[in-house]
Amino acid sequence: MEGLANLGINLPILVAQIVNVAILLGLLYLVAYKPVMRMLDERSRRIKESMEQADAIKEQAARAEEEVKKQLEAASRKGQERITQAVQVGEEVKQKAQQEARQEAETLIARARTEIQRERDGAVDELRKEFADLTILAAGKVIDRSLDKKAHRQLIDKVLKESTTLKKG
Repeated sequence: MEGLANLGINLPILVAQIVNVAILLGLLYLVAYKPVMRMLDERSRRIKESMEQADAIKEQAARAEEEVKKQLEAASRKGQERITQAVQVGEEVKQKAQQEARQEAETLIARARTEIQRERDGAVDELRKEFADLTILAAGKVIDRSLDKKAHRQLIDKVLKESTTLKKG
């Protein structure tokens, strides 16, 4: 032991220091190491749970995004269908309005033709009457006697009708 004393090491103090360090390590192990390790394990567990939750949230967000895309596509299709329907209804209304306008125009044209025919017939009848009167008057002056207007008018009307029939045919 003398060799240790020459080196400046005192054996009882060295043993006391080794015992003190062992007691200190034991206390640190019990007081600090276990709680620190428990805290680190707990933190590691929470981080792992957070990572799992983050993954679950990412998957959920991806599913939600996919669902939103599907809904947007469906809404787009429905909107396109409604636009197509509106265009078809507009075309139908337009065609119906055009058809009604054509029918109305044809009706007006038919009425106008009927009215023109009636006026023409009336004018022809009036002209015949005037012609008959003038013919009777002229014949009366030529013959210098009074003629039976009614009989002559019937005769002239008959001749005019025959000449009109010949012109039409």
